[in-house]
Amino acid sequence: MILFLIRRLLLVIPVLLGLLLLTFVMIRMVPTDPAAALAGENATAAQIAAIRTDLGLDRPVVLQFLSYLGQVLQGDFGVSLYSNRAIGADILQRLPATLELTFVALIFAAVGGIAIGTAAAVWHNSWFDHLIRLVTVAGLAMASFWLAIMLQFVFSMDLGWLPLRGRLPTGMTPPMAITGLYTVDSILTLNGTTLWASLRHLALPGATLAFGGLATVARFTRSSLLETLQNDYITYERAVGFPRWRIVLPYALRNSLVSPLNQIGLLFGGFISGAVVVEAIFDWPGLGSYLVGAILTADFNATLAVTLVVGVIYALVNIAVDLVQGLIDPRIGKDL
Repeated sequence: MILFLIRRLLLVIPVLLGLLLLTFVMIRMVPTDPAAALAGENATAAQIAAIRTDLGLDRPVVLQFLSYLGQVLQGDFGVSLYSNRAIGADILQRLPATLELTFVALIFAAVGGIAIGTAAAVWHNSWFDHLIRLVTVAGLAMASFWLAIMLQFVFSMDLGWLPLRGRLPTGMTPPMAITGLYTVDSILTLNGTTLWASLRHLALPGATLAFGGLATVARFTRSSLLETLQNDYITYERAVGFPRWRIVLPYALRNSLVSPLNQIGLLFGGFISGAVVVEAIFDWPGLGSYLVGAILTADFNATLAVTLVVGVIYALVNIAVDLVQGLIDPRIGKDL
């Protein structure tokens, strides 16, 4: 297990280096001049040239990348043109909001998708199975921005059940910062009022982000479980007289979770990217909204930093998924 972790962590290094290089090159291909954006509309050519020199943008691209890489290795992401603050401080401030939203959506998608997919497989070809297939197809095809607006219209503006935007109601003091996750910090500080408020604010953006992933997990769970239920050992257990729930839950479902778990690991990256749209619609103060502002102001360093941080988190989540697969399936676990 320890050797597996070491191998995977070592493999992450060239992957992140390649991600950083690819992002750096793609950003430099965008026809936007951050010096001109920083100087303003009324700046002269000489002023723009001076700012470009100060930012080091007049040097060759290779030297710019090596210089930036050296700063990153020292933990320095530079100063944001968007917020005029240290990029590292901005990321530390906004990362917990995005992680909280993403992990809540991941829990919704994983638990709900596995439960729905299991029920659809158990009652195969029933009306419930047909309904689930219809809903999952809609979930895969539905645009997240449209779903977000519809949920806001129905549950916030029409029914008034859930808040429209933000992480907490206006004027409410956040819980004492321990992890930066409002739900976790509220539990640790035994603050039930803030916990309830943060959960209500998480409901709509979390459901919006999770819906497409829930459909994916449900479909993979259903197909994998249906295949497992055709195995000989399941037929034997039926012949012996085991009840259906005892066959499905401890045996068949456990052997069917490898494929859905792979999808859950991949969904995390999709949720991070999808959070950009969701955070913008729900005014969620996370990395997504920060990234949008950085892109609009041609803040290259902030864009690179967010991409690198997301890449690190995505790699760690996929390593964790591999470990969970090894615990569930002994055939995979013996290779770890």
